[in-house]
Amino acid sequence: MADSSPLSPQTLDLRPRQTVAVLGAGTMGQGIAQVAASNGHLTYLYDAAPGRAQASIASIAAQIEKLVAKGKISSDSNARALGCMRAASAVREACALASLVVEAAPENMTLKVELLREAAAHAPAHAILASNTSSLSVTELGARVGAAARTLGLHFFNPAPVMELVEVVRGLTTATAIVDRAVQFAADLGKTPIVVRDTPGFASSRLGVILAAEAIRMLETGVASARDIDRAMELGYRHPMGPLKLSDLVGLDVRLAVLEHLSRELGEQFRPPPLLLMMVRAGKLGRKTGEGFYVWKDGVAQ
Repeated sequence: MADSSPLSPQTLDLRPRQTVAVLGAGTMGQGIAQVAASNGHLTYLYDAAPGRAQASIASIAAQIEKLVAKGKISSDSNARALGCMRAASAVREACALASLVVEAAPENMTLKVELLREAAAHAPAHAILASNTSSLSVTELGARVGAAARTLGLHFFNPAPVMELVEVVRGLTTATAIVDRAVQFAADLGKTPIVVRDTPGFASSRLGVILAAEAIRMLETGVASARDIDRAMELGYRHPMGPLKLSDLVGLDVRLAVLEHLSRELGEQFRPPPLLLMMVRAGKLGRKTGEGFYVWKDGVAQ
């Protein structure tokens, strides 16, 4: 494997830290890898698409350089982050020494089971097997992987380097010691962890998507423009970002997948709005495709 970073972790003062495997190099995977590496954890990033993990690390490095240029982080922090990131070409390579595996694949149970089952086969027996799922059953995931006691949800929020909250989702048979280790890991990253029971949508997604769905229904029935609906929540309720802009940031395909799942599990109130279905079918997925409820240019809503 080619070294993906300019510095070896041995050249840095990192303190005794964990080895973390992040499986999936999409938006969330990149963000989680950046946070872990920035806090001194040797972090392996894997993606099934050839070359994507390496390209993602280059993208992370570019984002960190911008933060250094703006004076938001120090050059030492930059060196630590870059020195602790590695691109892995296989799940075996990513997980061989990991004390924590974080799966960040799309919201598809079969895909997540396959990925974590392979991780469980190659990671040490003490490794936590965590999923970044925002809605799927952690209990089912652990049972199907065959490692229920050490499987839990570790739900970061987008963008992971900025957002403070991490949901630690406890499955029906997740061991208490595993939950405690996950809580400590999140706290060590400077995050605020909350522990929630494994119920559909957990705490955050269940509330967040119902607000987003209603905002989309308001837009499709002409109540107000997308910008004005968002302003209502930003200025009237002090939300840092309106539900439509946030949906663009999360990804409209992700919003749709969560709503479809919760609709099956919890009922009609989570039925996806027709406008959301049409936009996903049209490939207008939000910031990642350049257009959703807003037009996006250089990562900024226009």
